[in-house]
Parts: sequence; structure tokens; C-alpha cells
Amino acid sequence: QVQLVESGGGSVQAGGSVRLSCAASGRTFGNLDMSWWRQVPGKERELVARITYSGDEYYKDFVKGRFTISGDSAKNTVLLQMNSLKPEDTAVYYCSARPGTSAAWVYWGQGTQVTVSS
Repeated sequence: QVQLVESGGGSVQAGGSVRLSCAASGRTFGNLDMSWWRQVPGKERELVARITYSGDEYYKDFVKGRFTISGDSAKNTVLLQMNSLKPEDTAVYYCSARPGTSAAWVYWGQGTQVTVSS
């Protein structure tokens, strides 16, 4: 079992930056793929970025060049640095994890709100 706890959300003006942190516990962090998702009311949760246990990164087009995902296996933490934020980035952001052998994102955090004002 893996527990995920997000932190770092808040309110920011357009063009600003926010860094989200996700602390994992309960399982060897180095064997997990980690990801960030977001969801707005009335819409499905969507993938933002992911990083594999081997360090490969993937970003959705709408955040490429603005967001950076990084992992710190020593601290069992994954970060999402969000720069050049836009009002449409407003959402609840979720951290998720899966074993490297799984296709399904099994573990989820409780979410943290990011609000970007124009």
C-alpha cells in the first residue's frame, strides 16, 4: 500500500508559479511511476505529467515548456513545478502512483487546489 499526500496548492495570478509536492510512504519509492493529474468540476480527471521509476518524463501538450515534474527518491517525493500559469490551469491537482509493472494508476492523493486568476 502507498499513501500519497500533496501540498503546495494555492492562489496565484496569471503568469505566476506554484510548486506542488507529493510525499509518498508505505512502499519503496524507487519502484513506482509517479504522475500528476488535474480535474475541474464537470470534467474528467486528466493527466498532466508523469515520471517513471527510471526517470523518463512525459508531459501533456498543454503544459509542455511550462511545467516540470521531478522525483527525489531519497525523500520519497515528486514535485510539479508550474510556471507561466494560466487561468485555465485552475483545477484540483492530484498525485498518483503505480507499480512500474502496472498500467493502472492505483494510488491517489487527496488533491490540492490551484487557482489562477487573470
